[in-house]
Amino acid sequence: MSRTSHNHTVELPATFLLVGIPGLQSSYLWLAISLSAMYSTALLGNTLIITVICMDSTLQEPMYFFLCVLAAVDIVMASSVVPKMVSIFSSGDGSIGFNACFTQMYFVHAATAVETGLLLAMAFDRYVAICKPLHYKRILTPKLMLGMSVTIIIRAVISMTPLSWMLSHLPFCGSNVVLHSYCEHMAVAKLSCADPMPSSLYSLIFSSIIVGSDVAFIAASYILILRAVFSLSSKNAQRKALSTCGSHVGVMCLFYFPGVASIYIAWLWQDKVPLHTQVLLADLYLIIPPTLNPVIYGIRTKQIQERAWMLLMCFLR
Repeated sequence: MSRTSHNHTVELPATFLLVGIPGLQSSYLWLAISLSAMYSTALLGNTLIITVICMDSTLQEPMYFFLCVLAAVDIVMASSVVPKMVSIFSSGDGSIGFNACFTQMYFVHAATAVETGLLLAMAFDRYVAICKPLHYKRILTPKLMLGMSVTIIIRAVISMTPLSWMLSHLPFCGSNVVLHSYCEHMAVAKLSCADPMPSSLYSLIFSSIIVGSDVAFIAASYILILRAVFSLSSKNAQRKALSTCGSHVGVMCLFYFPGVASIYIAWLWQDKVPLHTQVLLADLYLIIPPTLNPVIYGIRTKQIQERAWMLLMCFLR
């Protein structure tokens, strides 16, 4: 591949070579088995969540609508990286085309940006349900829910498209070996023979703005929720109100803690934290939430648990 720029032809690598997790080659078989099991669980669980919510008319509420979209995004997130990871760990095939690499990068960034927006939407749903229960259906109309979802997706597309575009248009004239198990932005940027700092700064700034603003609004929602809950006179009513937030809080912890740790370790402590730890953390950040999200909601949400069990029984008959 080549690209002509300012009367110079820059040769681009036809493929990149993903090495997996440097230093953990002896564990690749176990990693392949574990990832395959987690990916199967993620596909089955999230597909089941989507099917149950779409088929059951009693689950046509705002929270379940956002949960359905979240399940679809989780499938996209896991599917963008896990099949290639399993291929690397099981057969050693780490080659990935130049365009395929940046396509994978784009889907990873876009899916994570959509997911943080959905977690904010779900926090807003819990705020309205607990703080303004009498106005719940009047505020969270189908039109508003659709508008919120479309806005979240557009925000992700607009903010993440320049990131992959900027990096893909840098010259790559040296090694094509990516010290990672997927086309992670910082790992690919290091291979450029030009200064990757503009795209790296763009990544850090926009990730911080998106995640920071979403977390700030989520925190504000939960402060108002806690104020409303603890103003209730009945302890039973307090427990019941808080239990409706349990699944959402669990999903947020799974998403934000490893995600933020992965981003800032790569930026601030990459020389202090072993490379295999950085790569493993980045990998788990993309597979653990899609795997456990349907389990958390399935266990904590009685309606989903019952409908999913009934659906499974129908298929097994």
